[in-house]
Amino acid sequence: MKFASVDVGSTTVKAVVMEDGKVGWQDYQRHNTRQAEKVLEFLARMETEAGLAVGQDRVFFTGSGAGFIAPQVGAKLIQEVVAVAACVERQHPDVRFVSEIGGEDMKTIFFTATGTGRSKQVYMQSACSGGTGTFIEKTARKLQVPGERLAELPYEGMALHKVSSKCGIFAETDANTLVKTGVPVEEIIASLFEAVVYQNLATLTKGNTPAPEVLLLGGPNLFFKGLQEAWRHHLAKLWAQRKVDLGGREPASLIVVPAEALYYACLGCVEIGQGEKPEIGVYQGRDKLKWWVEEGQHQAKAKEGARGLVAGAGDLATFVSEYVKPAPTCRGADARAQHVGSVLLGCDFGSTTAKAVVLAEDRELLFSCYALSKGNPIEDAQALFRQVRDAGFTDVGALALTGYGKDLLKDVLGADMGVVETVAHATASLHFYPDADVICDVGGTDVKIMILRQGTVADFRLNSQCSSGNGAFLQGVAERYNIPLEAYADRAFEAKAMPSLTMGCGVFLQSDIVNQQRKGWSAEEIMAALAAVLPVNVWIYAGQLQNLRAAGRKFILQGGTHRNMAVVKAQVDFIRSKVPDAEVVLHPYSGEAGAIGAALCAGDWRQRGEASRFRGFDTIAALTYTSTTSVQTVCKWCPINCTRTFIDVQLPGAKGREWSKVPLAPGWERVISNNSCPKGLVEDVNEMRVVKAKLEEV
Repeated sequence: MKFASVDVGSTTVKAVVMEDGKVGWQDYQRHNTRQAEKVLEFLARMETEAGLAVGQDRVFFTGSGAGFIAPQVGAKLIQEVVAVAACVERQHPDVRFVSEIGGEDMKTIFFTATGTGRSKQVYMQSACSGGTGTFIEKTARKLQVPGERLAELPYEGMALHKVSSKCGIFAETDANTLVKTGVPVEEIIASLFEAVVYQNLATLTKGNTPAPEVLLLGGPNLFFKGLQEAWRHHLAKLWAQRKVDLGGREPASLIVVPAEALYYACLGCVEIGQGEKPEIGVYQGRDKLKWWVEEGQHQAKAKEGARGLVAGAGDLATFVSEYVKPAPTCRGADARAQHVGSVLLGCDFGSTTAKAVVLAEDRELLFSCYALSKGNPIEDAQALFRQVRDAGFTDVGALALTGYGKDLLKDVLGADMGVVETVAHATASLHFYPDADVICDVGGTDVKIMILRQGTVADFRLNSQCSSGNGAFLQGVAERYNIPLEAYADRAFEAKAMPSLTMGCGVFLQSDIVNQQRKGWSAEEIMAALAAVLPVNVWIYAGQLQNLRAAGRKFILQGGTHRNMAVVKAQVDFIRSKVPDAEVVLHPYSGEAGAIGAALCAGDWRQRGEASRFRGFDTIAALTYTSTTSVQTVCKWCPINCTRTFIDVQLPGAKGREWSKVPLAPGWERVISNNSCPKGLVEDVNEMRVVKAKLEEV
């Protein structure tokens, strides 16, 4: 008789088939939200490749997504922690602590010897992404680190930085800040592994000491070399602090990562199943599950779901005709080629993208470029300026920067001014629509709502510390489903129905998405639902605007997220449901609005008649730099001791800082980042006196 087990997790399906105590077949694959479909595929393979027999062999299921599927095939459901513990007790009688990290949950198990065996204490984290596999992968994708490289990146010997361990969304924000300040990706990934281990030890040990031997299970613990190194470092340190007797053995030898770390829940299911009565878990075949996949789930979704983003082809055609239009004020390629004279250059170095626009002196748009950030602000700037120069614009009359990277790059590029983001976005909107009442700017990691009265900002709402309603969350979901961001809208519009998702925190929203996956909703349907809930999060949750009618009648949508037409459709429908006579306008350059606002401000600066500080395209293209984050860069001006990053750029005429703890030769200029206050921007006591005097003036 064969025993089969299937572990249906939040991101993968794992399965084994055993006979006479030996594994004859095993596999694991990502299910990309199609849990039932992947299980059906696995069962078919298990029948043909491993000889799993209907009515004869026995099947046991476990995992967060197995609850509905198991009864369809006659399988018994076993709680995953119980399954893991059963396997550990059988194969590792000396293990006293287990950490299993999955796609979207974490589990720790403490084993304590008793007179009759071993007792177990179990702690789980399943309502938050912090410290899980998804936590790691999402942040790595943000840094554009492929999985193969992520698996090999080290922890040992790397400089560490503060990365939030509480929440994957905050971790992405921290990683983004570190990237923008020039911290090497390798150090950020090492800091991420540090955060994962810290989260496990801080929240899932509840004050208990993880005594040796220790077993590390789950995909992240198996695949990521750096994560294993972080575990070994922190457990050895903890054991030394708490004087744990190691029996003369090296700490590293007491921390085990088994080759079958992915399959312990499956192996434990078989272990438990072999002790069940013969009639329990008899395999009933795939027919019921196949019916559910092909028909049943669609019937269930029709009862509980909502209509898709579009009511039909006519609704979509009407929307497209109203909102998918060419930019109205661009002069065209021929006119750009014929332009003579200096231009105004505006750049927006945002959290996920870098944008540049070129305006003529009369404020008409001549050129724009828009690209996803490659992760390093100086390299982003070089790539952006290369496009501007290649377009034929070499005479820059004024340069203004906005966005997260403006402070770092202002001196390096020789910008004439740095523009606060809200000012830049409001300026861009009012330039095109002077009668605007409300500006809604949804970017990669923040949401800005500006309520205007007579052309000036009367009220302002900002949501920059939460994923609710921002574009990065949508991008992360699309990437998880292996759908290009450019195809998001087309795929979302295909959905005839969609589930209802919870308004609010992105972590809880992610949990809701996982729950909808279990019910059989497809990637297209979930992406449509995510677009539909975004306006609720933007206006109600983030903006705290319960009465949209009181805000005004003319709404301007801008920001890179509004390049996604599924989001625009959801925004238009939501706003008009609250303000029936609303005029909802999509900014003609929604993604480049911040850069346009900066360029317009550069035009105002230009009217002073001063010569631009812009260093020139050739100088910027030739920039070389180094970044240092070490003990020598720690700020000592207050007890917080921020770990700063020194970004040293080679610039003609720079004086250097040979007196610094991190000496800088003449011809190099230092930009200090990762500081928490203005004091962190200086190294010398004389510079500090100047900063202190300015602070006292304020």
